[in-house]
Amino acid sequence: MVDSTAPGALPGLVRHAAFMRLWLSGLFAETAEWMLQVALPVYVFQATGSAGSTALVMVTGLVPMLLVSPAAGMIADRFDRRLVLCVACLVQALVSTPLLLGGHQALIYLVMAAQSALASLFEPTRNALVPALVGPERLAAANGLMGFNSSVSRLAGSSLGGLVLGLWGLGWVVAGYLAALVIAALLLVPRFGVRVESTRSPSPGGWLDGVKAFRDPELRATGVTLALMSLGQGMFLVLFVVFVTGPLRGGDADVGLLRGIQALGGVGAGLLIAAVANRVSAVRLMGLGILTLGVGSALIWNLPHLTTAFWLYVVLFALVGAPAVVAGSGALTAVQLRVSDEQAGRVLATVFAGMAGVQTVGTLLAGFLVGVVSLDVLLDVQAGILVVAGIAALFRRK
Repeated sequence: MVDSTAPGALPGLVRHAAFMRLWLSGLFAETAEWMLQVALPVYVFQATGSAGSTALVMVTGLVPMLLVSPAAGMIADRFDRRLVLCVACLVQALVSTPLLLGGHQALIYLVMAAQSALASLFEPTRNALVPALVGPERLAAANGLMGFNSSVSRLAGSSLGGLVLGLWGLGWVVAGYLAALVIAALLLVPRFGVRVESTRSPSPGGWLDGVKAFRDPELRATGVTLALMSLGQGMFLVLFVVFVTGPLRGGDADVGLLRGIQALGGVGAGLLIAAVANRVSAVRLMGLGILTLGVGSALIWNLPHLTTAFWLYVVLFALVGAPAVVAGSGALTAVQLRVSDEQAGRVLATVFAGMAGVQTVGTLLAGFLVGVVSLDVLLDVQAGILVVAGIAALFRRK
């Protein structure tokens, strides 16, 4: 049963105490996650000057996501979801505490791996809990608030991660990270006051049904597009840091600002999706988003030949955040429309795991090619992959 006392859409959600605690907890947890995701790769790159080492840090944040994703949905269905979220936040804080004593490279790899695994558990559990809290009639509005939450968290966490690292060092980044996670956990301690119907979790072998679903040609075509997009995103994670600290001659704070500012475009993209989603097919929405992202990336990567005025890159990185969200929303919808409710969780787990795996390949590839291949060439290849993926989606045979 869900709490039905709070009336109508957004006003009712704001007065829904349980949902607002979940919303605030997610805000603090995601902000903490972005602080560390930005600060640790930059810290390693500044300490070693090695793009390969930076790529390895990022990969240790991706591989656990690949491994944990299939089990995350089962855990979310089997245990008290509020308790799972609370414990995940506390364990994330616990495993990151040693970083207060120093940022040894091996320790950073271990922390990134643990943090990624636990974050992979947080997302599906939270998303599974939202419908039980707000009910189907307010689910769309609740998901909209969660999307806004994620964009704000990315903006705040990325900016804080780079800024605090540049001004006060890694220790203070970790201190802020721990504080945010503890607050997130404390918000989840009181019971929500709603009774969530338990569901029978599938057997471990049932996850293979998510793989078998890709026998469907339409779903398989969407999977190929997502693989190309993930390959480009994996390359971006490394090339972005090298681009900002190289051609743009930026520092730690600049990396954090430009990474986080993309969330501004993501906030605006939500309004665009709401306006056109019913008039544009999900596949076309995905294709338009990826193609626009690729063209925008190509423009940014080649602009230093004309100017390195930092304010211009702030504007451009904010703008490319919009097509990224459009592409992601279109892709998710395209997958959801091709699968039944009974298979949706396993298929989506397969999609997320596959995307994490291909993204890992892209990150490693870019990390080891930096210094071997011209940075300009690598940047153009990254943008070209996105352009090809977008065009392929737009011209897919019906």
